[in-house]
Order: sequence, then C-alpha cells, then structure tokens
Amino acid sequence: MVHAQGVRKHFGRLEVLKGIDLTVDRGQVCCLLGPSGSGKSTFLRCINHLEKVDAGRLTVDGDLVGYRRHGDKLHELRPREVAARRRDIGMVFQRFNLFPHLTALQNIMEAPVNVAGTNRTDARTQAQRLLDRVGLGDRADHYPAQLSGGQQQRVAIARALAMEPKLMLFDEPTSALDPELVGDVLDVMRDLAADGMTMVVVTHEIGFARQVADTAVFMDEGVIVEAGPPRQVLLDPAHERTRAFVSKVL
Repeated sequence: MVHAQGVRKHFGRLEVLKGIDLTVDRGQVCCLLGPSGSGKSTFLRCINHLEKVDAGRLTVDGDLVGYRRHGDKLHELRPREVAARRRDIGMVFQRFNLFPHLTALQNIMEAPVNVAGTNRTDARTQAQRLLDRVGLGDRADHYPAQLSGGQQQRVAIARALAMEPKLMLFDEPTSALDPELVGDVLDVMRDLAADGMTMVVVTHEIGFARQVADTAVFMDEGVIVEAGPPRQVLLDPAHERTRAFVSKVL
C-alpha cells in the first residue's frame, strides 16, 4: 500500500529526511516512533503530498504520490489532481481541525457532499453510522466547542473515514489530549486495525504500538534506525540508539 524508496526532504539547509526506505503492506499497521524532530511527521505528510519530496519515490497503492511519470521524468500533478488522489488517504492530525460552525454530523458530511458529490440524505445516513462507530451517536447535533478533546478527535477520525479511504494516516492523534481521554481514541484505532484498515501512525503510545502494530519503525535524525515486529524493536532492540529511547519511554 505504501512504498518509499530513498525519500529525502529538505527545509532550507536542514535535511529532515535522509533517504527513507519503507514498505507497508495492505492491511498492516505501521507505527513510527522516535524523538521529536526525527522526521516522523514530515514523512507522514509526504505520503499524501502535504510536503513535497526532494528526492526518491513514494507510491500509495502503486500510484506515485503527487507526480506523474512521463518517460524518465516526473511531472508534478496539478492541485486538483493531487486533491483527487488524496481522497483515498484519510489523515488525522494532532489538532482536530473541525469546522467550529458545523455540528459533528455536518463536519462528517462536508467532504462527501461537497467533494464526492454524495446526496445529502445518503451522506447524513453515512455520517450517523460513522458517529455510532466511534461511540458518539448521541452527539450528532453537538458543535466542537460542546465536545471534549477526545470526542473531537473521534469525530475527526469519523470525518476521515467518510471518504472511504484505503489508507489512514495518524499524526500523534492523542498528543493533545488529557490522559484520561486517550483510551477512547486508541480504542477506535484498535477497532479500525481489527477491521483491516491499513494505517501509518506517528505515536508516542508505546503500549498501542506493541499491541496493535505489525511493524514498529524507530526513526532518529531523519533516518530509520531500526524496523521490525514491535516486540523485537521495543523489547529487544538491536541498536544502542533504540535501546536508549526505549529505556526512557517504557
């Protein structure tokens, strides 16, 4: 589903990604771990072309991300074409980014109606079903300001699912939440994983990575230091840098 080859990214003179090679198969959960500034979130944003890669190749379900190949050259897609390809990729951010003037139900309906052209009746039915799925069926008419942070994040997950993506990206989805609200969001993500959703998750929730991930990837200073089954990477890491990180977070 996701295939990265030699992906590099610069911000000015700072090289944030230094040649990332990674494959995530369909139906797998891949958790990206590492200290702040290691390049995890940048790589996640490159997957759906919110950041443009400076070198290397990135494909999602066999299609180049943000580019079209013409002979031996790559040509960047127009914004409308990029947006069309993003429909297959759902993304949930640290901050919930809900529309404050729309109810939970309306937030979820927005993209299906205005991007995919779904009629409002069908979109409303789907939105209510998704709210039920994330445990918020009784909050349909609540505005974001009337919801807790954990509830807003679950609405954000439902909104991402409304476009029926083939891939879900999570950028530290629990980092902005109070500790007692984290569990409900992680439970929704566990259910998605159990249903076979392909997921790439940037997280500091080591317990979640150990329980749910098929692959744990430890990044530091723009490179993948170590990758493998979570029990191996987290409980018996091969590299000293990984061991030092794990000793501080477990």
